Amino acid sequence: MEGETTGKAAASSSSSPSHYESQKRRDWNTFLQYLKNHKPPLTLSRCSGAHVIEFLKYLDKNGKTRVHVAACPFFGEPNPPSQCICPLRQAWGSLDSLVGRLRAAFEEIGGGLPESNPLAAKAVGIYLKEVRGTQAKARGIPYGKKKRKLSRTAKATLKADDGEGGGGSGGSALVVSATVV
Repeated sequence: MEGETTGKAAASSSSSPSHYESQKRRDWNTFLQYLKNHKPPLTLSRCSGAHVIEFLKYLDKNGKTRVHVAACPFFGEPNPPSQCICPLRQAWGSLDSLVGRLRAAFEEIGGGLPESNPLAAKAVGIYLKEVRGTQAKARGIPYGKKKRKLSRTAKATLKADDGEGGGGSGGSALVVSATVV
């Protein structure tokens, strides 16, 4: 009886795709529809990084992130006191996630070698980096890489080495081997 329950649960979970898989499929279908409606229509094999960037810019029409222009009085303000007429754009994080899902879909669904994947083109990466920088500057929040958290093991090592230990100079170098969490 226990085996039957486990079998049914496994069958039902494998029949419905995960949220990520569903989103990836929707994104892929949207991208293919964009290529089909492109003037002139494009096939996936003729799609380039420039077409991908064009698609990402096209998506800005549905954006919800206000990106202040340099002439706006709220440019560089992390928390503007009121509304302005600056354009709405797709948030950098949303675009970055979208490109990641589309890259995976290309390799799984669209087929083709990773080298021929237009979503992995260098120009797409440069565009995303520019969007990230522009949006960070417009909000007045400089983009910086997040600091890595040290694992408990590394913290314990730091604590154990802190001030205790034999000889050596007072300003000895600290070497930490940490596991990224």
